[in-house]
Amino acid sequence: MKQYVFTIILTATITFVMSWAVWQLSLRFKLYPGIRERDVHTTPTPRLGGVAMFLGIAAAIGVSAANPFFSIMWVPPQTMWAVLGAALLIAVIGVIDDLWDLDWMIKLGAQFLAAGIITVVGGLQILALPLGDMIIFSSWLSIAVTMFAIVVVMNAVNFIDGLDGLVAGVCLIANGVFFAYSYILTRDTGASSYFNLASFLAAVAIGACLGFLPLNWSPAKLFMGDSGALVMGLLMATAAISLTGQMSSAAMDPQEFGRSQLLGAFIPILLPLVVVMLPLLDFGLAVFRRMRAGRSPFAPDRKHLHHRMLDLGHRDRDAVIIFYAWTAIISLAVLLMYLGSREDWPGQYLPGVIFGVIGAAACLTVTLLPSRHRAVATPTAPDEPTEPHPSLETR
Repeated sequence: MKQYVFTIILTATITFVMSWAVWQLSLRFKLYPGIRERDVHTTPTPRLGGVAMFLGIAAAIGVSAANPFFSIMWVPPQTMWAVLGAALLIAVIGVIDDLWDLDWMIKLGAQFLAAGIITVVGGLQILALPLGDMIIFSSWLSIAVTMFAIVVVMNAVNFIDGLDGLVAGVCLIANGVFFAYSYILTRDTGASSYFNLASFLAAVAIGACLGFLPLNWSPAKLFMGDSGALVMGLLMATAAISLTGQMSSAAMDPQEFGRSQLLGAFIPILLPLVVVMLPLLDFGLAVFRRMRAGRSPFAPDRKHLHHRMLDLGHRDRDAVIIFYAWTAIISLAVLLMYLGSREDWPGQYLPGVIFGVIGAAACLTVTLLPSRHRAVATPTAPDEPTEPHPSLETR
């Protein structure tokens, strides 16, 4: 565990220092785009925070190569090089898009190329799903499903990047829960070493979010942009796929867990999905909404979940904190249910279910209730122009 803590601190420190440097350089050389028609923030803000996050991630991966505790991840070495190469590709494409707005087809092509690097070169694939009997994909189907999953998660994380601190905080919480789960699961399956790629990538993502969040908290001095959000989605998807791949057939076979512990067999798939549930929900709704209107699924609009939160009257910080709460409640509830599945006693899932139901009810109440800020706000005259929200960036 000390090595993971060291990785988090190292990544956070480098990311924070580089974020400050990127912010200063962006202001000095005006490395930020002008206000676009779809933007609602009024002050041009640098969007190159993803550069700092990538540098922190790359440094952590580089240090791990010289750390004997992480040597298991470098056998074979092409897996780690594939992760780093894919992240570099996405970071470069993201920076170009943040500065000059690339066509969405070019971005999507680059995302599939990065997913292909992870899948084909790195050898990380979804090989099986614990659904009844083990379902083993053919090699080509496995590659296709894995690439599609990586691209979906990348875009899902990117789609919620619209409020100061939203993506960094949500990913921090999600990766924190995922790290705890992957560490416990690796220990439960009797692995010879607790050091594995899934836990390492989660720790690196935690550090990158911790280091970036101080400059991204409202009012944000720096946006992570596509370069940061897409790389974060790439890491999260890769970590989840790596975890499912490292599980043996016995560990994922429901018959080995017994019917009373069936949840334990589904967790390798369920929890990675749960921690990105809000981004995936927002992504799915956006794609459906835009395609129904005859538009590109990647055409930006102002109907994301965070926009709807603001329409309900929540201030930007309140909306961000509510998103944090939803992410924490849902992911922790499933983690508690997994911890219960490790025991063989009546009501083993009850603590997790109770926690989830009570937490979800509280979050739903806070989400739907009109905020005090809106209730006491002075109505704007019909002919009085309204100022765009200063800290909202539309995707």
